[in-house]
Amino acid sequence: MTLDEFKRACEQLAADGPALIAAVGDLVAWGELRNSLVGRTGGRLTDIMSALGSLPKEDRRAAGQLANATKVAIEELLETRRAELAGAAKTVAIGDPSMPARQNWRGSVHPVSLVIDEISEIFRELGFSIALGPEAETEWYNFLSLNFPADHPAMELHDTLYLEGGGLLRTHTSPVQIRTLQKYPPPIRILAPGNVYRRDFFDATHSPMFAQIEGLAVDEGISFADLKATLTHFARRFYGASRRTRFRPSFFPFTEPSAEMDVEVDLGDGRGVRWIEIMGCGLVHPAALENAGVDSEKFTGWAFGMGPGRIAQSRYGIPDCRVLFDSDVRFLEQFAR
Repeated sequence: MTLDEFKRACEQLAADGPALIAAVGDLVAWGELRNSLVGRTGGRLTDIMSALGSLPKEDRRAAGQLANATKVAIEELLETRRAELAGAAKTVAIGDPSMPARQNWRGSVHPVSLVIDEISEIFRELGFSIALGPEAETEWYNFLSLNFPADHPAMELHDTLYLEGGGLLRTHTSPVQIRTLQKYPPPIRILAPGNVYRRDFFDATHSPMFAQIEGLAVDEGISFADLKATLTHFARRFYGASRRTRFRPSFFPFTEPSAEMDVEVDLGDGRGVRWIEIMGCGLVHPAALENAGVDSEKFTGWAFGMGPGRIAQSRYGIPDCRVLFDSDVRFLEQFAR
């Protein structure tokens, strides 16, 4: 694809979008249209952006800016239409007559909290402690200290929620790792659970706020073998002693080498045992250690990050992440101990 062809594809999407969005009549159709336009899998814009790598290097910056501008314009139209449809739905809603009387409600611990507690207990036995940090962060702690380049796409407005007057809502709990290394000298072994925020639409697989739990181990002589052994131990404690694990090469700015970790799990959907991704991990990048004031020639470390919400979905057979945010107490009753 040439730059001119790339431009024409973006312009055609921008031209088609308004009419298609205006014609959507309900929220279900809205979600389907959004996925077809800007969805991460099979969306028209995603297909267009996949051609970026084939463009000449000198054309990629202009093409990327055009694609981002097209995405922002389409998403703004989608959000406006979603708000219109949601308002119309409220005017005709009559409530749920099947809901039981309030005195019969019996709640329980939320499934995501159950997963976080279980993960924390497994790592506590391995000498890890809990570390917490602020949800409103600075750009330095959230990105730059973690070896993100200043022009990284994750720092764009359409991916990150920035705050008026400066700062942002953290996009991961990784800043807790830097703050802990600044406060305490190695050896360090911590878990950092908490809520994180990204500018995602609320659909079956994404939400603008979700739970994350990260781990960090820094000491002298730590290697990738320590990472694999520890995380494999965790997976077998959590999913079952007979489960196999595998590590696939990946990339994260703050780890090198990096990997995605998979585990064989039967999700109870009739498809049998299969590989599912449960976390990203890797050896802590020397630049991240140095930014935290740690001598990277003396100390090494490994880190991981996982989404307990998705793990709860796989464990309890929950197909739609929006259920995790439902206020209907009947959902929690099934997790009562």
